[in-house]
Amino acid sequence: MEWLIVGLGNPGARYAETRHNIGWMVADDFARKHTITKNTPLFSAGKGDWYEARCTVGGTDVAVILPTTYMNLSGKAAAHASRHFHIPKERIVALVDEYNFPVGRIHLKNSGSDGGHNGTSSMIEELGTKAFFRLRCGIDKKFGPGELVDYVLKPFAAEEIASRDAMIEKAVAALETLIEVGAARAMQIVNVQK
Repeated sequence: MEWLIVGLGNPGARYAETRHNIGWMVADDFARKHTITKNTPLFSAGKGDWYEARCTVGGTDVAVILPTTYMNLSGKAAAHASRHFHIPKERIVALVDEYNFPVGRIHLKNSGSDGGHNGTSSMIEELGTKAFFRLRCGIDKKFGPGELVDYVLKPFAAEEIASRDAMIEKAVAALETLIEVGAARAMQIVNVQK
C-alpha cells in the first residue's frame, strides 16, 4: 500500500448520515469506486480499531480506513494503520468535516494546525507530526454559541443533500488527483474549485 486514506467519523448507524461523518461518506464512495475485490463486503475488519478497504488508482495501491475509535481518538487507528501498512505519514490523507466552509466546498492541504477539530488533533498527537494531508469538506456554520456539538451530530438538511453529494464526488476526484499527479499539482487543481 502506498497511500492511506482515513475517513474521520463515528461508527454506528445513528451517526452514519451526520455532518461529522462526511469523511466516512467520502471514504465509502472512494472505496466503492476503486476497491480491488468487487464480490466481497466493501469494508472488512482491519488489524486494529478500523474497517479497511484495499483500492487501486492508476496502478497505485491505496488503503482506506474507517476508524472505529470514535472521532476524538481517530489518531490511534490512523497511527496503527500507518505502521501496519508501512505507509509514511506524508502519504496519509485525513478526510474531515469543516464548518468554516459551505456545503459543497473542499480544500486540500498538506500540513497545519488542527483547526479546532478533535479528530485532526488526535491524528497530530498520535502521528507525532502535522505533516499529513487534510481534505476538508464543508458542512456549513448554521449554529449559535454552544451549539457546535449538536450541530455536527445532525444530518444534512434536505435542501443540502444535492450539494453534499456533489461535494462527495468532488472529494473523490480530489483524492484521485492527489494520488495520480502529486501534492503540489493536486493542491493547485483542487483548491481553485468553488
